[in-house]
Amino acid sequence: MQQRHTDRKSYFNELSFTCEHYFLPYIEQFTPTANCRVLEIGCGEGGNLAPFARRGCTVTGIDISQNRINEARRFFEEEKLVGTFLARDIFTVPCTGCQIAGIEKPFHIIIVHDVIEHIPNKYKLMESIHRFLDDDGVLFVSFPAWQMPFGGHQQICRNPIVAHLPYIHLLPITLYHGLLKIAGESPERISELLDICYCRTTIERFEMLIQATHYRLVHKLFWVINPHYEQKFGWRPRQMWKSIGNIKHLRNYGCTSCFYLLKEQKSKKTPYK
Repeated sequence: MQQRHTDRKSYFNELSFTCEHYFLPYIEQFTPTANCRVLEIGCGEGGNLAPFARRGCTVTGIDISQNRINEARRFFEEEKLVGTFLARDIFTVPCTGCQIAGIEKPFHIIIVHDVIEHIPNKYKLMESIHRFLDDDGVLFVSFPAWQMPFGGHQQICRNPIVAHLPYIHLLPITLYHGLLKIAGESPERISELLDICYCRTTIERFEMLIQATHYRLVHKLFWVINPHYEQKFGWRPRQMWKSIGNIKHLRNYGCTSCFYLLKEQKSKKTPYK
């Protein structure tokens, strides 16, 4: 397990840097980002929202973990930033007239960063998000392709050897479970890693999801070297060549991060399964 997984302020700062230099510039190619209303679902410690708050945006973060929300509030206070943070399950948040946390108007930008690969019912998630999006708003979704070297999030393992083994999450479930058990991982950690296996998100599966929900694709961008690796490892981010990014299934094995920008689709789609 890396230090960043225990030192949450460092993780807050890393995300803040990555958002400031990569997420935010990508989003603002397609929509203004100053003085807008921003919602992040699965916000964790709130690092992604800090750059927006510094631009004068009204920022709101939702996370199911009360501990993460407490940290987000504390870190924002330390940075002298203003933000609203709620420990809630997005599926249970009421939306009456798009009101959430006292904000009666819908959001111009909604961020879902490294969250969707943890959600079993992805269709329900996307439809829940739709309730809070402005008619001309944008939804930014990013996630690691399932088959990429560490798409199983095995880097969170406490065993240093297993944490550095690429592609082991692609083993049959029984073999993967056995390997984690032999490596001395706790039952809780094993359960978390296996849940990611069951919730796997490939590029193809996500694009099917877009077609089945309230959204239309505005733009997508694939990365061979995830922009966040600049802070984690000091590696320079690299975009995937378009020729490789167009090859279905193969692209998943080298795509460490997928950026998608979506807008509302007016016509109702066939339910995704």
